[in-house]
Amino acid sequence: MNGIPDGAFVHAVREDPKKREILYAGTELGVYVSFDAGARWQPLQLNLPRSPVHDLVVKDDDLVVGTHGRSFWVLDNVTPLRQLSAQSATADFILYQPETALRLHYPEEFDKRQPVGDNPPAGAMIDYYLKTAPKDEVTLDILDGQGKVVRHLSNKEKKEGEQPPEWPDRVERVKTIPANEGMNRFAWDIRYNDPIQTPGAFYGGNGPKGPLALPGDYQVKLTVAGKSQTVPLKLIIDPRNKGAEPSLQKQFALSTQVTDRISQLHQAINEIRDLKAQIKTLHFRFGDDEKLKSALAAADDLDHKMSEIEQKLMQVNMKGSEGNLAFPDMLNERFETFSHAIESGDTEPTQGQLNVFQMLSSQLEEQLKKWAQLKADDVPKVSELIKQANQPALIITEKKSES
Repeated sequence: MNGIPDGAFVHAVREDPKKREILYAGTELGVYVSFDAGARWQPLQLNLPRSPVHDLVVKDDDLVVGTHGRSFWVLDNVTPLRQLSAQSATADFILYQPETALRLHYPEEFDKRQPVGDNPPAGAMIDYYLKTAPKDEVTLDILDGQGKVVRHLSNKEKKEGEQPPEWPDRVERVKTIPANEGMNRFAWDIRYNDPIQTPGAFYGGNGPKGPLALPGDYQVKLTVAGKSQTVPLKLIIDPRNKGAEPSLQKQFALSTQVTDRISQLHQAINEIRDLKAQIKTLHFRFGDDEKLKSALAAADDLDHKMSEIEQKLMQVNMKGSEGNLAFPDMLNERFETFSHAIESGDTEPTQGQLNVFQMLSSQLEEQLKKWAQLKADDVPKVSELIKQANQPALIITEKKSES
């Protein structure tokens, strides 16, 4: 057989159920694949140890291999193999159409210390090929049915807002796409863009996330060196919960509101902390300057007022994810905990949950109004005093939601 070496005795040959020209062979020296009905063969080993393969089967979109002495091995999602063509070898990059994805609730942690195999990637598996490792940024966008970007991802690593690795069983959220030479795979976690983050904020889990996407038709857009390819992606409801689509619409609406509220809360904290840092720098540089004495006194008064708001928005004494054992939860943690509660299943929000959201929103709105008042009145007054001493005024920098 062309491509299968001498001594690699063939134990089983299976035809791909969706593309009959593709054949998989289990041999004494591993797995081989043919894309032309057996005329030519090539290895399909990947990370499979070289061992006798006595049987194999294609189950849906996965290749399951039974070895002699190496247990079972599963190649998750063979849909890219079905889309290979003669043009694939000459293309600079290829975005493969993903398999249909399931809208599932994936756990944030599980026991990885047992002698068990790895689970398939959690989310919608997106495969793409890069002829060479690009020097510039590579981006991946998930678009909804109206063409609106719901998730923007990049190969440029971002550390902002990451939670500390305190728990060995926690599943790390991967938010940086790979961009290596050859085949790449990224699992979109079925979520919209995250809300604005607060660097250094501690949460019991992975921190606030964007809403779970609704079942429906989406598009995946890959951009490399200014050129883009787009393919469709279908997301379907958990088949055990068919008929729950109207409930999911209401859940999604509330989850979106919660995400917006968390963004507003984090934005206020970020602005307050930025201004407090500017005031601290003024003290460090000009603490002994008599010309700035009145300005610094006004700045200290502003700092005190901002601290009162900050302490309501988040627990400033929280120095670890278990800090709430010693200090009470504040608004940021309450919103984050609430976001988990409303997404615990494929059900519409209860009246009690709607009441809790209204209560939390009212408490947040009270603090946001106080902060807006300070920005409108106190910040300009302090800035004017500082400018009178020929120093740069205080600056409030706005941030956008995560992209």
